[in-house]
Amino acid sequence: MSPDWSGAWQAVIHHPLFGIGITLAAYQLALAGYEKTRWIFFQPVLVSMMLVIAVVYTCGIQYPEYRESLKIFSVLLGPATVALAVPLYLNLRRIRQLFWPVLITLVMGGVLVTSLCMSLGWAMGAEHGMLMTMAPKSVTSPISMLVAEKIGGVPGLAAVFVLITGVVGAIFGPELLRRLGVHSPAARGFVLGMTAHAVGTSVALQEGEECGAFAALGMSLMGVATAVLLPVAVALMA
Repeated sequence: MSPDWSGAWQAVIHHPLFGIGITLAAYQLALAGYEKTRWIFFQPVLVSMMLVIAVVYTCGIQYPEYRESLKIFSVLLGPATVALAVPLYLNLRRIRQLFWPVLITLVMGGVLVTSLCMSLGWAMGAEHGMLMTMAPKSVTSPISMLVAEKIGGVPGLAAVFVLITGVVGAIFGPELLRRLGVHSPAARGFVLGMTAHAVGTSVALQEGEECGAFAALGMSLMGVATAVLLPVAVALMA
């Protein structure tokens, strides 16, 4: 009797660990490629995302099944986020020294990022629902989805805009800051965290501890400010 290779293959790709395996393998391959070439378009999040999409599509795996196999990552996301408090604590004195620059940058940068995004969308003919979906694009996905739902946007599409913003910011942000003459680790980190959220923070952590600490600070403050102030601003304008 010949072995049932088709049945064995189906059992492998539908195993709960298959999704975890291809995700980790894709990221490690993408990270190795980026570290070897240092080409900006080999940004690990972007490349690993494309690799996972290709494998999932080729194997015929439905997205709900893939998402279900990665529930453990959702559980670990909380502790990973809380762990960002470690570099914040280690650089607490430096953060206190730059309190006012940080506060001014947060206010001016947050208003500029949101206003510019909505202005461009409005100029290109985007409807109200699409504008509300794009508005919270510079914060992490959970906050963005909640804010988008509250102000009349589409939560699922908001997560897509967040992903695009993070990847684009991680690819072009460091080089753009270098060309603008921004070499301070604190300034670079805060800008990357505030505009490119978690993906930008991961890039900042690669540059150094201080850069990563200010990126975590920027990401956190931008998320809180957006969650609190954006719904209020939309309600006042309405």
